[in-house]
Amino acid sequence: MPDTDPRPLVAVLFGGRSSEHSVSCVTAAGVIGAIDESAYRVLPIGITRTGVWRIVDDWADMRFDPANMPEVTENGTEVIPHVSATGAPLLQRDGSGTVTELDPVDVFFPLLHGQFGEDGTIQGLFELSGTAFVGSGVFASAASMDKHYTKSLLAQAGVPTCPWELVTAAMWDANRGDAEERVAGLGFPVFVKPARAGSSMGVSRVESAAGLEAALRSAFEHDTKVIVEPQVIGREIECAVLGSLHDAEVRTSLPGEIEVSGDHDFYDFEAKYLDLADAELTCPARIDEATTARIRELSAQVFQLFDCTGLSRVDTFVTGEGEVLINEINTLPGFTPTSAYPFMWAHSGLDYPQLISELIAIAQRDHARGR
Repeated sequence: MPDTDPRPLVAVLFGGRSSEHSVSCVTAAGVIGAIDESAYRVLPIGITRTGVWRIVDDWADMRFDPANMPEVTENGTEVIPHVSATGAPLLQRDGSGTVTELDPVDVFFPLLHGQFGEDGTIQGLFELSGTAFVGSGVFASAASMDKHYTKSLLAQAGVPTCPWELVTAAMWDANRGDAEERVAGLGFPVFVKPARAGSSMGVSRVESAAGLEAALRSAFEHDTKVIVEPQVIGREIECAVLGSLHDAEVRTSLPGEIEVSGDHDFYDFEAKYLDLADAELTCPARIDEATTARIRELSAQVFQLFDCTGLSRVDTFVTGEGEVLINEINTLPGFTPTSAYPFMWAHSGLDYPQLISELIAIAQRDHARGR
């Protein structure tokens, strides 16, 4: 029997098929715990590494532990999503095979990092089913997830970004010499990055041509498409953006600066999530007013260029000469309570629970306006 509780039902999706499965689980624990229960009901849905949806009751136990990273595993039950735009409820199949109806979902809140989560695939499902959801749609998600297309669009729009070279697995196998020559033209050291992965998965810093093949092979384990960038000597400054594609203007946070110490050559997975003492985020960043204004201006411009809605984190480099270069845009950035996106908003006057409520409200308004 459907619940008569008038509060909207928010289905939080986490886990998923990407290499960022565990990060997604921890993100979900933070978000679910901070959702305003007086305003919303929550349905925690974990997705296994093979793509099976199920309700996860022990979400609060999911936390970073290098020896035992959280994971959504199968337990014999399954939640079955619908694709018709009729407001049909989700179905749940129990261990005996009995199927029952769940309450219709009012808003999906995807916290699925990486492929099959922030690349437009799950957003396509939401759009097919006609259900409100937090975050950007298919195009913005797909274009922002792919670092090659991100940079191509930035360059086309005249937004400053650092140079890059594309190397696919097919290119490397067919004409290794050409790829080596193009990368060498960037000047070493370079960074090798999977084009469609996040959380610094598969990213390597390469000091010379001798290390290029190993770095590419490592990146190809995460994606068949890789970009190579020269090292930019500058400060890593990030900015959080909040708003709707229907807004003439969107909100930007005070920028934050990441400073990495310890044995990390760059802001890698361990520095982001495990060795927290080795990565410090300062907000507001210690930069002058003109640079702060430029970062916020470009961040809003990039958000709107990609038709983003809801949330995005824009990452920049600020060179010694004061030039601001856009590095990338993340349409579903890390959202644990200590992640950069909510951290910057907290230091800009919007705390974690308020931020989550605002994102859900934007999703509802966008849906009412036909996105």
